[in-house]
Amino acid sequence: MFANISRALIPNTNKCLAVIRSKHTLPDLPYDYNALEPVISAEIMQLHHQKHHATYVNNLNVAEEKILEAKQRGSVTDQIALAPALKFNGGGHINHSIFWTVLCKNGTSEPEGELAEAIKRDFGTYQRMVDMLVAASTGIQGSGWGWLGYNKAMNKLEIAACPNQDPLQATTGLHPLFGIDVWEHAYYLQYKSARADYVKNIFKIANWRRVEELFGKARYD
Repeated sequence: MFANISRALIPNTNKCLAVIRSKHTLPDLPYDYNALEPVISAEIMQLHHQKHHATYVNNLNVAEEKILEAKQRGSVTDQIALAPALKFNGGGHINHSIFWTVLCKNGTSEPEGELAEAIKRDFGTYQRMVDMLVAASTGIQGSGWGWLGYNKAMNKLEIAACPNQDPLQATTGLHPLFGIDVWEHAYYLQYKSARADYVKNIFKIANWRRVEELFGKARYD
Protein backbone atom coordinates (compact mmCIF):
# COMPACT_ATOMS: atom_id res chain seq x y z
CA MET A 1 0.00 0.00 0.00
CA PHE A 2 2.71 2.47 1.02
CA ALA A 3 6.06 2.35 -0.73
CA ASN A 4 9.21 1.09 0.93
CA ILE A 5 12.55 2.72 0.30
CA SER A 6 15.81 0.83 0.45
CA ARG A 7 19.38 1.31 -0.75
CA ALA A 8 21.33 -1.24 -2.71
CA LEU A 9 24.65 -1.32 -4.51
CA ILE A 10 23.84 -1.26 -8.21
CA PRO A 11 26.70 -2.48 -10.39
CA ASN A 12 27.85 0.28 -12.71
CA THR A 13 31.03 2.00 -13.75
CA ASN A 14 31.02 4.33 -10.76
CA LYS A 15 30.02 1.70 -8.17
CA CYS A 16 27.67 4.28 -6.66
CA LEU A 17 24.76 3.75 -4.32
CA ALA A 18 21.34 3.98 -5.94
CA VAL A 19 17.91 4.19 -4.36
CA ILE A 20 15.47 1.39 -5.04
CA ARG A 21 11.91 2.43 -4.24
CA SER A 22 8.84 0.27 -4.54
CA LYS A 23 5.78 2.16 -5.69
CA HIS A 24 2.68 2.96 -3.67
CA THR A 25 -0.29 0.79 -4.57
CA LEU A 26 -4.05 1.12 -4.26
CA PRO A 27 -5.17 -0.88 -1.20
CA ASP A 28 -8.06 -3.31 -1.53
CA LEU A 29 -11.23 -2.39 0.31
CA PRO A 30 -11.98 -4.59 3.35
CA TYR A 31 -15.55 -5.07 2.05
CA ASP A 32 -17.54 -5.14 -1.21
CA TYR A 33 -18.50 -1.90 -2.93
CA ASN A 34 -22.14 -2.37 -1.96
CA ALA A 35 -21.39 -3.16 1.70
CA LEU A 36 -22.01 0.38 2.94
CA GLU A 37 -25.42 0.79 1.32
CA PRO A 38 -27.77 2.51 1.87
CA VAL A 39 -25.50 5.10 3.53
CA ILE A 40 -23.04 5.16 0.62
CA SER A 41 -24.02 3.62 -2.72
CA ALA A 42 -21.95 1.00 -4.52
CA GLU A 43 -21.59 3.37 -7.48
CA ILE A 44 -20.00 6.06 -5.31
CA MET A 45 -17.73 3.58 -3.55
CA GLN A 46 -16.46 2.12 -6.82
CA LEU A 47 -15.80 5.53 -8.38
CA HIS A 48 -14.28 6.87 -5.17
CA HIS A 49 -11.91 3.92 -4.80
CA GLN A 50 -11.05 2.97 -8.38
CA LYS A 51 -10.92 6.48 -9.85
CA HIS A 52 -10.21 9.06 -7.17
CA HIS A 53 -8.01 7.15 -4.72
CA ALA A 54 -6.22 5.44 -7.60
CA THR A 55 -5.45 8.85 -9.11
CA TYR A 56 -3.87 10.05 -5.87
CA VAL A 57 -1.72 6.91 -5.76
CA ASN A 58 -0.59 7.27 -9.37
CA ASN A 59 0.18 10.97 -9.03
CA LEU A 60 2.03 10.37 -5.76
CA ASN A 61 4.31 7.90 -7.49
CA VAL A 62 4.93 10.39 -10.30
CA ALA A 63 5.70 13.18 -7.83
CA GLU A 64 8.14 11.03 -5.87
CA GLU A 65 9.93 9.98 -9.04
CA LYS A 66 10.30 13.60 -10.10
CA ILE A 67 11.56 14.58 -6.63
CA LEU A 68 14.13 11.79 -6.77
CA GLU A 69 15.28 13.00 -10.19
CA ALA A 70 15.52 16.56 -8.86
CA LYS A 71 17.63 15.36 -5.92
CA GLN A 72 19.94 13.52 -8.27
CA ARG A 73 20.31 16.71 -10.32
CA GLY A 74 20.97 18.66 -7.13
CA SER A 75 18.06 21.00 -7.87
CA VAL A 76 16.56 22.24 -4.61
CA THR A 77 14.31 24.59 -6.59
CA ASP A 78 12.66 21.72 -8.45
CA GLN A 79 12.21 19.76 -5.22
CA ILE A 80 10.43 22.71 -3.60
CA ALA A 81 8.26 23.17 -6.67
CA LEU A 82 7.09 19.56 -6.36
CA ALA A 83 6.17 19.86 -2.65
CA PRO A 84 2.50 20.80 -3.31
CA ALA A 85 1.99 17.73 -5.50
CA LEU A 86 3.57 15.52 -2.83
CA LYS A 87 1.37 17.04 -0.12
CA PHE A 88 -1.85 16.84 -2.13
CA ASN A 89 -1.48 13.35 -3.56
CA GLY A 90 0.34 11.91 -0.56
CA GLY A 91 -2.35 13.32 1.68
CA GLY A 92 -5.05 11.89 -0.56
CA HIS A 93 -3.48 8.44 -0.34
CA ILE A 94 -3.02 8.61 3.44
CA ASN A 95 -6.50 9.99 4.10
CA HIS A 96 -8.34 7.47 1.96
CA SER A 97 -6.30 4.53 3.25
CA ILE A 98 -7.56 5.40 6.74
CA PHE A 99 -11.10 6.27 5.59
CA TRP A 100 -11.87 2.85 4.10
CA THR A 101 -10.88 1.04 7.29
CA VAL A 102 -12.90 3.13 9.74
CA LEU A 103 -16.13 2.24 7.94
CA CYS A 104 -17.85 -1.13 7.86
CA LYS A 105 -21.10 -2.82 6.91
CA ASN A 106 -23.89 -1.83 9.34
CA GLY A 107 -21.36 -0.09 11.62
CA THR A 108 -20.37 -1.25 15.09
CA SER A 109 -21.57 -0.36 18.55
CA GLU A 110 -20.38 2.90 20.07
CA PRO A 111 -16.78 3.29 21.26
CA GLU A 112 -15.71 1.12 24.17
CA GLY A 113 -12.83 0.86 26.62
CA GLU A 114 -10.12 3.52 26.70
CA LEU A 115 -11.51 5.34 23.67
CA ALA A 116 -14.94 5.65 25.29
CA GLU A 117 -13.33 6.95 28.48
CA ALA A 118 -11.30 9.51 26.52
CA ILE A 119 -14.38 10.70 24.64
CA LYS A 120 -16.25 11.17 27.91
CA ARG A 121 -13.29 13.00 29.44
CA ASP A 122 -12.68 15.34 26.49
CA PHE A 123 -16.20 15.90 25.13
CA GLY A 124 -18.56 14.97 27.93
CA THR A 125 -20.59 12.48 25.89
CA TYR A 126 -20.30 10.44 22.71
CA GLN A 127 -23.15 12.41 21.15
CA ARG A 128 -21.45 15.73 21.82
CA MET A 129 -18.31 14.46 20.08
CA VAL A 130 -20.45 13.37 17.11
CA ASP A 131 -22.21 16.74 16.98
CA MET A 132 -18.89 18.60 17.05
CA LEU A 133 -17.42 16.43 14.30
CA VAL A 134 -20.57 16.83 12.19
CA ALA A 135 -20.39 20.62 12.59
CA ALA A 136 -16.69 20.76 11.72
CA SER A 137 -17.08 18.51 8.67
CA THR A 138 -20.24 20.16 7.35
CA GLY A 139 -18.77 23.62 7.80
CA ILE A 140 -15.69 23.08 5.64
CA GLN A 141 -15.69 25.56 2.77
CA GLY A 142 -15.10 23.73 -0.47
CA SER A 143 -13.41 20.35 -0.12
CA GLY A 144 -11.65 18.73 2.80
CA TRP A 145 -11.84 16.35 5.74
CA GLY A 146 -13.29 16.40 9.22
CA TRP A 147 -11.31 14.44 11.81
CA LEU A 148 -11.36 13.01 15.28
CA GLY A 149 -7.69 13.10 16.21
CA TYR A 150 -5.46 12.41 19.16
CA ASN A 151 -3.05 14.98 20.58
CA LYS A 152 -0.36 12.77 22.07
CA ALA A 153 1.54 15.61 23.71
CA MET A 154 -1.58 16.73 25.59
CA ASN A 155 -3.14 13.23 25.89
CA LYS A 156 -6.35 14.66 24.49
CA LEU A 157 -8.85 13.94 21.74
CA GLU A 158 -9.57 16.85 19.43
CA ILE A 159 -11.82 17.70 16.48
CA ALA A 160 -10.11 19.19 13.45
CA ALA A 161 -10.93 20.20 9.88
CA CYS A 162 -8.37 20.03 7.08
CA PRO A 163 -8.76 21.65 3.65
CA ASN A 164 -8.29 19.76 0.41
CA GLN A 165 -6.23 16.59 1.01
CA ASP A 166 -4.03 18.01 3.77
CA PRO A 167 -2.98 15.03 5.93
CA LEU A 168 -3.96 15.52 9.57
CA GLN A 169 -0.78 14.41 11.34
CA ALA A 170 1.64 16.15 9.00
CA THR A 171 -0.21 19.47 9.17
CA THR A 172 -1.56 19.56 12.76
CA GLY A 173 0.40 16.96 14.71
CA LEU A 174 -2.80 15.11 15.61
CA HIS A 175 -2.92 11.36 15.09
CA PRO A 176 -5.85 10.53 12.77
CA LEU A 177 -8.51 8.28 14.30
CA PHE A 178 -11.76 8.82 12.37
CA GLY A 179 -12.05 10.91 9.23
CA ILE A 180 -14.97 12.09 7.12
CA ASP A 181 -14.30 12.88 3.47
CA VAL A 182 -16.40 15.87 2.41
CA TRP A 183 -15.12 16.18 -1.12
CA GLU A 184 -18.19 16.11 -3.37
CA HIS A 185 -17.04 12.93 -5.10
CA ALA A 186 -17.62 11.16 -1.76
CA TYR A 187 -21.34 11.88 -1.65
CA TYR A 188 -22.77 14.12 -4.42
CA LEU A 189 -24.16 11.40 -6.72
CA GLN A 190 -26.36 10.24 -3.86
CA TYR A 191 -26.88 13.22 -1.55
CA LYS A 192 -26.54 16.10 -4.04
CA SER A 193 -26.01 19.30 -2.00
CA ALA A 194 -27.17 17.74 1.29
CA ARG A 195 -23.67 17.37 2.74
CA ALA A 196 -25.00 17.46 6.30
CA ASP A 197 -27.19 14.39 5.70
CA TYR A 198 -24.21 12.43 4.37
CA VAL A 199 -22.03 13.46 7.30
CA LYS A 200 -24.68 12.52 9.88
CA ASN A 201 -25.39 9.19 8.19
CA ILE A 202 -21.77 8.13 8.07
CA PHE A 203 -21.85 7.37 11.80
CA LYS A 204 -24.27 4.54 10.97
CA ILE A 205 -21.37 2.72 9.29
CA ALA A 206 -18.56 3.80 11.63
CA ASN A 207 -16.14 1.04 12.57
CA TRP A 208 -15.32 2.03 16.14
CA ARG A 209 -13.42 -1.22 16.72
CA ARG A 210 -10.88 -0.07 14.13
CA VAL A 211 -10.81 3.43 15.64
CA GLU A 212 -10.06 1.88 19.02
CA GLU A 213 -7.08 0.10 17.45
CA LEU A 214 -5.80 3.35 15.94
CA PHE A 215 -6.21 5.08 19.30
CA GLY A 216 -4.20 2.37 21.03
CA LYS A 217 -1.40 2.62 18.48
CA ALA A 218 -1.34 6.41 18.72
CA ARG A 219 -1.10 6.28 22.52
CA TYR A 220 1.43 3.50 23.01
CA ASP A 221 3.56 3.22 19.88
